[in-house]
This record gives sequence, structure tokens and C-alpha cells, in this order.
Amino acid sequence: DDDDDIPQLSSHTLAALQEFYLEQQQREGMKTSQGFNQYSIGSIEEDWQLSQFWYSDETASCLANEAVVAAGKGGRIACVSAPSVYQKLKEQDGKDFSVCILEYDRRFSVYGEEFIFYDYNHPLNLPENLLPHSFDIVIADPPYLSEECLQKTAETIKYLTKGKILLCTGAIMEEQAAKHLGVKICKFIPKHSRNLANEFRCYVNYASGLD
Repeated sequence: DDDDDIPQLSSHTLAALQEFYLEQQQREGMKTSQGFNQYSIGSIEEDWQLSQFWYSDETASCLANEAVVAAGKGGRIACVSAPSVYQKLKEQDGKDFSVCILEYDRRFSVYGEEFIFYDYNHPLNLPENLLPHSFDIVIADPPYLSEECLQKTAETIKYLTKGKILLCTGAIMEEQAAKHLGVKICKFIPKHSRNLANEFRCYVNYASGLD
């Protein structure tokens, strides 16, 4: 039979593939039927090759609310490699604060002027209009669990913030986080929409509502 040479997927692989495509169709259907909200978490899907893992809806809401309180009335918030927190903040339309997103993934350029292309390898390669110490709080989630990535991201954070820092990274980075940013671990434990192998924690350098 000529078909003998054609590679066949196992029934398990085929079922998993069909489930994936069905989930995709359902997501697209929901976007159409509900009126697509470009700021909802998942509107831009994770790209694991860029080490992207979105927060759960509950975690993103908690971090966004913490940022609003910490920034204060009329405050400015910067989200560095933390797009799901940015999206939650934008859902709070009309609140008295402003926010921008610094992100390597250019898909987030759909957010217009609030999007700033950011590569942690060049931590101070930022637009001229992004003035030093012009944000009331900086929320950052470095894409990789390495001291090099944290150290370079820390340069950006310290350049942007007036003082307050909210860092989300692995529990194994506690010592390096204290060393490079002077932040301490919080009781609040962030969750992701997909479970990660590494334990994740939040760190702050101010009296926060996350303890």
C-alpha cells in the first residue's frame, strides 16, 4: 500500500492536537461573540519562546490594584515585562492614574503610545521623553531567572522609579533581588494561568498591601 510510507500520528497525539485546535476556535468565537477586548488577559497569547507566562486573572487584578494604591492619585505606573498587569490596569478605565508598558514583544504595540519597545540587554536604551525617576511605582517581571537578567532589568527599574518597586520573579532570586534592588519578599504568592515549575514570589521595597 502506498500509504504505508506516510507517517501517522498516534491516537494520543492526534487527540491532543484536536483539543488544541478546538480550544483555539472557542477562544476566537468568544472574542467575536463578546466584543473583543484588547486589554483582557489572553487577548495576546503567551509566546513561550520569549519566556512569556501570563498571570492568573486574580493575580493580575491584585497586582494592578496594589500598583494603583501605591502610585496614589494621579500617579504614574510603569509595567516592565509585565503585560498582564498592564492589561488589568487598562481595564480600570477612567481611574486617576497613567500607565505605560515596556516590552520586547512588538505585538503589544497595538497599545499605541503607551507601548515602549524594551530589551533588557540594553537597559537604558529608552526614549528621550521617558524621564528619569518619573514613575511613582515600577512593576517588573524579568523574563529569565538569571542574575544577569535581573541586574540589567534593575538598571531600568532604578532609572524609572521615584522610589517604589514591585518585582515579580522566582523565589530562588530572593538574594539577588535584595542585592540589586533592596526589595524584600512578600507573603502574597502570585499565580499564573498555567502552572510553572519554579516557585514565584513578589518583592517590594515599601509598606505594601501584599503582606
